[in-house]
Amino acid sequence: MVVEAAPKLPALDFSQETLKPGSSCWLKACGEVRTALEEYGCFVVEYKKLSLELRDEVFAELKELFDLPTAVKMQNKCQRPLISYIGQNSRIPLHESMGIEDADTPEAAQNFTNLMWPNGNDRFSECIHAYGKLVVELDKIVTRMIFESYGLGKYHDSYVESTCYVIRLLKTRAPKEDETVLGLGAHTDTSFTTILHQNQVNGLEIDTKDGKKINVDFSPTSFVVMAGDALMAWSNDRIKSPRHQVIMNGKVDRYSMGLFTFNNGNLQVPEELVNEDHPLTYKPFNHIEFLHFYQNNHRPIRFYCGI
Repeated sequence: MVVEAAPKLPALDFSQETLKPGSSCWLKACGEVRTALEEYGCFVVEYKKLSLELRDEVFAELKELFDLPTAVKMQNKCQRPLISYIGQNSRIPLHESMGIEDADTPEAAQNFTNLMWPNGNDRFSECIHAYGKLVVELDKIVTRMIFESYGLGKYHDSYVESTCYVIRLLKTRAPKEDETVLGLGAHTDTSFTTILHQNQVNGLEIDTKDGKKINVDFSPTSFVVMAGDALMAWSNDRIKSPRHQVIMNGKVDRYSMGLFTFNNGNLQVPEELVNEDHPLTYKPFNHIEFLHFYQNNHRPIRFYCGI
């Protein structure tokens, strides 16, 4: 009897110093990114610019953050939908999260820190900003590769110029004996792209096109890059945003971080991605207005701007 191997996400390495735009290494990686996104909607990427020292410091600071009183954490309120504090919810009792808008700026890290620690916490502010800068840099690499892999580099700069980067800080606590193991229910992301990182407690489970499930294993310097609904619409369904969930089977709390990108303007399918095999599937849409629609209706993007 042949036992079928468990499916795994494609694993790419962006740590090479030769990974420069226009180089053969870059062009090869562009093709691998496109293939992985079209097949799975996500992939694992090794990015060793994240030092183990910064990584350990960030997770130590996250524990300190989530140990704050609930009333303090509930002060986290953001202008964009779906980003403010979430917690104490009976439907997802294990989950708690907060968001930082414009995460690539030192001001955003400082403002969030001042909200949580009115007397200051320079260590938290500095390490969150350092992490934010690094993961935004990674997202910009991936995004440029996506655009260039479709021959659409001419649209790249205008997209990036109107992009907002949001970091969500997440805790999924270990369940008690009589509690659900569901940390976060099955969903797709409303972002353009998402980049996830975690401590060494696994739990992320991704659905494949053929109905299988992939339990993702992170190395200390690896991230999961995932397509969101906005990228699915922009790509005219060439890339699908994957459904995923968090399942907690152990007895240790899981801390994780997600970088979510949102466009502050309108997005539309490039005319180059429309042909007989791929007829136009989505109307132009405003990304932030879609977030409001989703918050109020919890319906997929095709109900908002699908043709």
